[in-house]
Amino acid sequence: MENTSISERARKNGGLVLLNIVAAAGLVVVSAIAAQWATVLGQTAHWPDYAQMLAQWPAPLAWLKWVIGDMSEATFYKHELASLGMLAGAALAWLAGCNGLRWQGFAISYATGLWPWILFSSTLGLMLSNLFWGWTITAARSWQPTFVAFVSLPAAMVLMYGRGWKIAIVGAVLGALLVTPSSLLLVNFVITPLGLPGVIGNVGGMALGSVLAFMLFRYLPWLKTHGNATSVAVENGAPADFGPCWTLRRMLADFTESPFFGNEWASIGLIAGVLLATALNVFAPAYGSGLLAQILTAQMLAAAIGVVIWRHQWIAKGWYPTYIPVVSVAPAAVLTYGGTPEAIIMGALLGAVVGPPLAAAFSSRLPRDFHPYVGNVLSMAFSTLLIVPLLGLLPGVSEH
Repeated sequence: MENTSISERARKNGGLVLLNIVAAAGLVVVSAIAAQWATVLGQTAHWPDYAQMLAQWPAPLAWLKWVIGDMSEATFYKHELASLGMLAGAALAWLAGCNGLRWQGFAISYATGLWPWILFSSTLGLMLSNLFWGWTITAARSWQPTFVAFVSLPAAMVLMYGRGWKIAIVGAVLGALLVTPSSLLLVNFVITPLGLPGVIGNVGGMALGSVLAFMLFRYLPWLKTHGNATSVAVENGAPADFGPCWTLRRMLADFTESPFFGNEWASIGLIAGVLLATALNVFAPAYGSGLLAQILTAQMLAAAIGVVIWRHQWIAKGWYPTYIPVVSVAPAAVLTYGGTPEAIIMGALLGAVVGPPLAAAFSSRLPRDFHPYVGNVLSMAFSTLLIVPLLGLLPGVSEH
C-alpha cells in the first residue's frame, strides 16, 4: 500500500513537472515572437536611438533619459520606457498589496512593506551617482556604470535596517560613494582592458562597495538589523502550488529581482516598456546593439530553465536565486557573440545551471551582518567570467 502511494505521488509530480516545462517553453516562444515583431516595427525610427542620446550628453533631456534608463540597466535594457513601465507595474503591485487584492502576485519587495523606502533610497543613490560620477561619461564619451547604486547597497540597507529617512539617505549616499566608484574602477581599469563583459565589473563593484559598507556599519551603533535580510517570495499569505501558473509568474518575477522588487507586474511593465522602445527604434534600447530580441529570448530561456530545474529548491527554501543568469550570463553572452542561436541557448543553459547554486553557496557563507545579495552578485561575476569566455571555444557561438 505504501509503495503504491509513493508511486502515485511520483507519477503526479512527474506530470506536474512536464506541465511546468510546457508552460515555460510556451512563454519563451511568446516572448521571442513578440520581440521579433517589435524588432521589425523598429526598423523605422520613431524615437532617438542610444547613440544620439549619448552624443547629446550632458544636455538636460539626455541626462534625464540616461538617469531614468539606468533603472532598467540591470536587465541590459537601458531605456527610459522600460524603466517607466517597471515603475508603473511595481506601483500597481504595491497598491494591490496594500488593498489585499489576490492578483497582486508575489508580494513586492518580499512582503516587507518597504517598497516605497527601497524605491526612494535606490533612486536617491542613482541621482547622486550620476551627479558625482556623470563626468566620467563626458570624459570617456562612452557608457559608464552609473546605474549600480539603484540595484545594490541602498535597497539592501533598507531591507536589513528598516524604514526611516536616516537609513534611506545613508544607504543612498554610501551607494554613490562606495559602490559606483568601485564599479567604475573595475570596469575601466580591469574588465575593459582585458576584453571581458562589462557586467563582471558592474557586479564586482557592487560586491566590493557593499562589503566595505557592511564592515563600516559595524561601527555605527544606531543601526540594528530587523530580520529582513533574507529574501522570501511571499504570495498573499497562501501556499504556492508550484504548478504551471506559478512557473510562469516566477519566470516573470525574476526579471525584477535585481532592484529588489521581485514581482511579476513590475516585470510585465518592464518587458512591455522595452518592447515598445524597440518598436519605436530598434537601436534605442540595449545600448543601441539592435539585439533586444535575442537578449530577451536568452533571458526568458534562462528563467525557464532555472525555475524548472531549481523548482525543488523553491519548494524547500521559499526563495532561490534563479534570477542570476537573467541579469548576467544570458544577456552578456548575446552581446559578446552577436546573438547567434548557439550563444542564446548555451548562455542561458549554462547560466541557469551554474549561477543559482553558486549564489546560494556564496550567500550561505557570508557573515550574518552582510545582506545575502552580496553572494548573488559575486555569483554573477564568477559565472559570467567562467561561462562567457568558454562559449567562444564552442563551434558556431560567435558570428565572426
